[in-house]
Amino acid sequence: MKPRIFVTQPIPDKALSMLRRHGDVELNPDPTQIMTTAELTAAVKKCDYLFCLLHDTLDRNVVGANPGLRMIASMAIIPANIDVAEATARKIPVTTVPPMVTEETADLAWGLMLAAARNIVAGDRTFRQGMFPGSQSMHLVGQGVHGKTLGIVGLGRIGEAMARRARGFDMRVLYTKRRRLDGDRERELGVECVSLEELLRRSDFVSVHAAGIPENRHLIGPPELRTMKPTAFLINTARGPLVDEAALASALEQRLIAGAALDVYEHEPDVDADLLGRVDVVLTPHLGSAVVETRENMALIVAENIVAVIEGRRPPNLFNPEIYED
Repeated sequence: MKPRIFVTQPIPDKALSMLRRHGDVELNPDPTQIMTTAELTAAVKKCDYLFCLLHDTLDRNVVGANPGLRMIASMAIIPANIDVAEATARKIPVTTVPPMVTEETADLAWGLMLAAARNIVAGDRTFRQGMFPGSQSMHLVGQGVHGKTLGIVGLGRIGEAMARRARGFDMRVLYTKRRRLDGDRERELGVECVSLEELLRRSDFVSVHAAGIPENRHLIGPPELRTMKPTAFLINTARGPLVDEAALASALEQRLIAGAALDVYEHEPDVDADLLGRVDVVLTPHLGSAVVETRENMALIVAENIVAVIEGRRPPNLFNPEIYED
């Protein structure tokens, strides 16, 4: 009997073909909805190998729904929505993908910054509704980006990619980081290290790229938003809990800042209701890795992890290696 593989949403054809060469594949065909707990439980009961995506939530009950489950293969970099402890206790390997969305996420962050500053989304909506206010109307006047100051909160891989993009716009770049870069690296990137308070006070655009660790929860909250310029914009493509969404909505309502652009949310897939109706906020549904080539490469890595376990090999991207240490 062939291994039974379940895939929680459609994936690129190359990865699907690889899986079908090694097992019987069942696929949830709906790319628009995250599977519910009940749906995931039912799927796990009928499969040997589970191919899941970032937002699929596998709690203790889902993981334990099938005593014969052989593997959980996630397309996430960190399996935050999987009860890894339960999987480990059951000797189920959990695999992930390596960090591989640096440039893609920086592209999106840059696009969100431009969209928010120049009212691109509001302009699109206005035009589709039949309004053409004229090319010199004040109706959709926004903020310039060229020559302004960009503040990068967390200068890791994606933060550095943002700094490189800022050169093309002749921007001054400020950054905060737990460990300051050495002088040569700062000069190479053209960045200046300052405190978070100074970064917020001086920046026209604040782009959040800090690590999603518990101590960084609400790194940007009421005091930080009050410190920003009233003409400044906040962009978050890192992790939702880094920004206090209720405080952000309040700051926008009070016009403490000019606008925001978010790709990640504090309680995904939900977003603070007060942000949904605002024209000064650009919202996208966690599109950081949504690039054709990237998604294909990610799916192939997950498929390769599954094939490794089917063939009796230790998978290359194992998150809980202790299951093999007996």
